Amino acid sequence: MSKVVKFGGSSLASAEQFKKVAAIIQADENRRYVVPSAPGKRFGKDTKVTDMLYACYALAETGKDFKPALKEIKARYQDIIDGLELDLSLDGEFAVIEKNFQEKTGRDYAASRGEYLNGIILAAYIGFAFIDAAEVIFFADETGTWDGEKTRAVLSERLKSCEKAVIPGFYGSLPDGRIKTFSRGGSDITGSIVAQAAGVDVYENWTDVSGFLIADPRIIDNPKGIDVITYRELRELSYMGAGVLHEDAIFPVRQEGIPINIRNTNAPEDEGTWIVGSTCQKSKYVITGIAGKKGFCSVSVEKDMMNSEIGFGRRVLSAFEEQGISFEHMPSGIDTLTVFVHQDEFIDKEQKVVAGIHRMVKPDAIEIESDLALIAVVGRGMKSTRGTAGRIFSALAHNNVNVKMIDQGSSELNIIIGVNNGDFETAIRAIYDIFVLTAV
Repeated sequence: MSKVVKFGGSSLASAEQFKKVAAIIQADENRRYVVPSAPGKRFGKDTKVTDMLYACYALAETGKDFKPALKEIKARYQDIIDGLELDLSLDGEFAVIEKNFQEKTGRDYAASRGEYLNGIILAAYIGFAFIDAAEVIFFADETGTWDGEKTRAVLSERLKSCEKAVIPGFYGSLPDGRIKTFSRGGSDITGSIVAQAAGVDVYENWTDVSGFLIADPRIIDNPKGIDVITYRELRELSYMGAGVLHEDAIFPVRQEGIPINIRNTNAPEDEGTWIVGSTCQKSKYVITGIAGKKGFCSVSVEKDMMNSEIGFGRRVLSAFEEQGISFEHMPSGIDTLTVFVHQDEFIDKEQKVVAGIHRMVKPDAIEIESDLALIAVVGRGMKSTRGTAGRIFSALAHNNVNVKMIDQGSSELNIIIGVNNGDFETAIRAIYDIFVLTAV
């Protein structure tokens, strides 16, 4: 059984963390390819190296003296090298970085150096080959579209001749050779791409928690963990704010049926969470997880006989499209249609959107409500369990939470509930209690 292992920033924030990572890799000879992130926070008020690089480059970009900031970043890496007692110098690498900052090579290049340098150190420490991600992971254009066909061909061929290697996460290269990064957290995607190209059996993603939890521990005290979750459930939860794994990381491995195992670097004995394509294994509870976000607003459009107007919904949405605003959910009735959007995207374009709706569909009334939150209740067990929505309504009513919207997907895998921002935490606790605590 061969494995790709990805380690997050907290797992590689210091020399002590590096030692834990090395022990994990060396404990299983099947862990052949390693994808590191940039050093994360060593303590609560610390700064991630990626953020330090962004700030340093911002100084260079505006013509200010960035060398003291770059020297501070270099010191972070030197602390790791010294702590590992490595005979390794990054002087040459930092000379190149300084030159490229002076020439304003770009923010993506600047940010990518965090993973690049960490990869060099980790490869030297564990005795693996180092492969620069810019040589094997490719983007088609500036928009960040990943060139999967070229990447897979080049990366697969490279890995055939390399039994064990470290490939930095988060970045690749454009057709002209410039560095391009994925969105923040993109090392998860790199790990998935490497797993696909290498054709491994398992993709292990090591972080600072022992897998997914049913709910946010900042809201629920000691929430239960999730043993097994499907790709589809994960997508729903990740999109609504569950942040253990980048939501786009599942696509490359999903195509190959490669399972993902979320593990804890600080508790390697824990089994963690398995993410799979499908499973006959029932979840412990009716729901698999709860996640949500604040900061939405709703635009409700009312018009008599709306349902008889062909293209009514398309015309309403075109008013949002004209202003570059995407919608989250669109529940509707016979004479009403409500569009939920991100409030920060909508607020400055509110009147333009309203004018567009009036122009497109001539509604009887438009009502806007702000400061709303959306909560996703997700679970494969809901499909075969009667009364799930009723239990949610009952739990929320018992806790005096007013439901603004409820929307169930056609797959019966998830139910989306809209509430006031102020009721967000109360609603999540109520749902967790009714489905998890009462089931224990």
